[in-house]
Amino acid sequence: MKARVLLHLGAIVLVAAMGAAIGCSKAPTDASVTQTIQKSFSSDSGLQDKQLTVDTRSGTVTLSGTVDNEAQREAAARYAAAAPGVKQVVNNLQVGAAPAETAQEQPAPQPDQQPAENPPPRRKPSPSRHHHHAAAAASDDAPDSAPGPVAQATPPQDAAPAPAPVPAADNTPAPPPPPPPPQKVTIPAGTIVAARLIDPIDSETAQPGQTFRATLDSPLVADGQVVVAAGYDVEGHVVDVQSAGKFAGRSELTIQLDRIKVGGRYYDIQTTSYHREGSSRGKNTAEKVGAGGVLGAIIGGIAGGGKGAAIGAAAGAGVGGGVQAATKGQQIKLPSETVINFTLQSPVSVLPATHGPRSGGQSMENQ
Repeated sequence: MKARVLLHLGAIVLVAAMGAAIGCSKAPTDASVTQTIQKSFSSDSGLQDKQLTVDTRSGTVTLSGTVDNEAQREAAARYAAAAPGVKQVVNNLQVGAAPAETAQEQPAPQPDQQPAENPPPRRKPSPSRHHHHAAAAASDDAPDSAPGPVAQATPPQDAAPAPAPVPAADNTPAPPPPPPPPQKVTIPAGTIVAARLIDPIDSETAQPGQTFRATLDSPLVADGQVVVAAGYDVEGHVVDVQSAGKFAGRSELTIQLDRIKVGGRYYDIQTTSYHREGSSRGKNTAEKVGAGGVLGAIIGGIAGGGKGAAIGAAAGAGVGGGVQAATKGQQIKLPSETVINFTLQSPVSVLPATHGPRSGGQSMENQ
């Protein structure tokens, strides 16, 4: 009888111990499972800075987020599987750049090209927010409820923007390159410079150093090519002059050219001097000038319509008197339109001007 009582007491104690053990080994909640896995991720140096989502529902754990490599993905799955109370692990972790970073790297669509159905990217919940969400979900689920269907998490994908329109090819021809700058041409020494006077020169009134104007009566040529056309201005000066006395002596006149104006630019030239002496009293000599005598030069200048034709026409009324003075009064008179030949003593380099100024042409310098 006593032995039976002891046996019943032992059975009661054993049942109580087993009940206590069963109470202590109750399955953990979903919230505690999520917290355990998050702690495991935080202790891993490769996973602690990743934004990984842990969703626990009735022992089924779903992992979402992005890791750097496959090794980190497998390590996260092992941490989840090792947590107490985990029945199944759904590993939706992606390997590569985070979707948010990928979206930032996508080029912005053009203003006139809107991407088709470009939904705003979803923000990943922070671990603390997910923890509250998991705890609320765990409080609603019964401990012995059957696990629901596992939803496969799909990372958000941004729609690629439409390609930018390619601008049409510009068929406008390119402008031609500018012409090369003109090169100077050298007129050699020994070239004849025929000058047609604009200003008359009279030994009775002229002074040493006095300047006079003239024009080119014929073009300047180098190597058989026209370099400076006829009609351009030249200038010279009186080198020496001596007026004849009333009863004795004779007049003398020496002139030379100094520069030529071509295309708005002056070029200094060195020429031979033109010297003329009046005959002594009682002698009737007249030195021929240029293409003919003084009278022939006057007539030829007016007939040719040179630049000094107006001046020559005014002086033409006194042609007879001028000739009489040149022969009897022994004075040297060079009327306007007189053509005098000079010779270049040194070469001169000029920009070519193949059209004369009177014809409306321009030098290469101004073209």
